[in-house]
Amino acid sequence: MKQIILLSALLVLTGFKIFSQDKKITKTGKIVFEASVPSFEEVKAKNEAVTCVVNIKTGEIASLALIRGFRFKVALMEEHFNENYMESDKYPKATFNGKIQGFNWDSIGSAPKEFKMKGILEVHGKSKEITTSVFLRKVDGGLEIISDFKVSIKDFNIEIPKVISMKVAETVNVKTQFLVK
Repeated sequence: MKQIILLSALLVLTGFKIFSQDKKITKTGKIVFEASVPSFEEVKAKNEAVTCVVNIKTGEIASLALIRGFRFKVALMEEHFNENYMESDKYPKATFNGKIQGFNWDSIGSAPKEFKMKGILEVHGKSKEITTSVFLRKVDGGLEIISDFKVSIKDFNIEIPKVISMKVAETVNVKTQFLVK
């Protein structure tokens, strides 16, 4: 009986190890967005507690950022961002689910290699399909993933009051950086 239990436990642990080898994860990924307009105060925030998971066999990728995790230089701007524009209590997270096209773990080295990434970005309760370039490279036993893309605030029904609309860009530049292990 002890041998059966030991063998079952070993199979479960071995299976988990094999399964976990297919996925690499981080909970300290970084997203920086900027919606600044020249001649006005910088509209820029950073979130350094973003989760990202990559399946290194299939190239599937998923990430999740809590909206309240974005930090601005100006506390009042952060408050307005969460309460008025992003409605963080109602829409607490942003997600991306997609696939890195042509992903091949063995073809990635220490120099950045460009791939296309396609998926669904969900922000403020709205979803939009996006396609962007992503740069991958192996670093410190993991995979570094860097992307830079633009999104329109209109696509996600984010309303900016007329009074300050000239101070906030309609197109937001989003930069992501993940080191999954």
